[in-house]
Amino acid sequence: MCGIVGLFLKDKTLEPKLGSMLTDMLVTMTDRGPDSAGIAIYGAEAAGAAKLTVQSDKPEEDFAALAADLGAAIEAQVTLQANDTHAILELDSTKVEQARQAVRDLRPGLRVMSDGAAIEIYKEVGLPKDVADRFNLSTMGGSHGIGHTRMATESAVTTEGAHPFNTGADQCLVHNGSLSNHNALRRKLKREGVRVESMNDTEVGAAYLTWRMQNGATLGEALESSLEDLDGFFTFVVGTKDGFGVVRDPIACKPAVMAETDQYVAFGSEYRALVNLPGIEDAKVWEPEPATVYFWSH
Repeated sequence: MCGIVGLFLKDKTLEPKLGSMLTDMLVTMTDRGPDSAGIAIYGAEAAGAAKLTVQSDKPEEDFAALAADLGAAIEAQVTLQANDTHAILELDSTKVEQARQAVRDLRPGLRVMSDGAAIEIYKEVGLPKDVADRFNLSTMGGSHGIGHTRMATESAVTTEGAHPFNTGADQCLVHNGSLSNHNALRRKLKREGVRVESMNDTEVGAAYLTWRMQNGATLGEALESSLEDLDGFFTFVVGTKDGFGVVRDPIACKPAVMAETDQYVAFGSEYRALVNLPGIEDAKVWEPEPATVYFWSH
């Protein structure tokens, strides 16, 4: 099962409404995956800085003095904005890898959800509406975003197992399906120095695309190569700093529908996820073809 949504805005006047539009789409998909949910929002960039999204089961304890402690550890200014169990740390973009390690040393209970100039990922166990409400996702603006509501089949119902997965700066992925060769790929990617932290096969798919792009491929080229290198059945929706991509495996047994207008491009596991979007009655609506890469960028 699982439900995927994605929204790429062409019309800047809609950007303040990105969170509310994406949340509505995701909540509509609740019965496809009620155990956990998450959304990646591509919002405003901090000039000359990077964002590190972190999560804690004990936020009051872990977030107290974290900015000061981390700043001292990496010898740089760090700011923190808490949002329930998550917090956004802003810091010098040259200090991201150092900060990721320092966060683990300083607060072993913290989990890093994402890093990049624009991306913020919020995910937790629970129904999409409950997850969205606790983070006030409907109030967030941005240029594009993707979301996922999960029915766990290959790993435990945990925050770590929830989607989206971020494995490279400003890159994230959600997935509906199952990869049969993810264990072999996980070992290979770790040998190549690519970060894979959970046992979820979706994170392996995300890491594979990151590895391809680190070796010079565009996102489109990485998605094309995934059709050869990834075994199983899958629908991927991928976010980058500038864009939004979709690909389905050659069999395409998982449901998917897309819509495009002059204002946006939208993706949903089912058409009902799109019905409240503005102008949907006049949109071009289609089912993405098997083994075909779709990509839009700003």
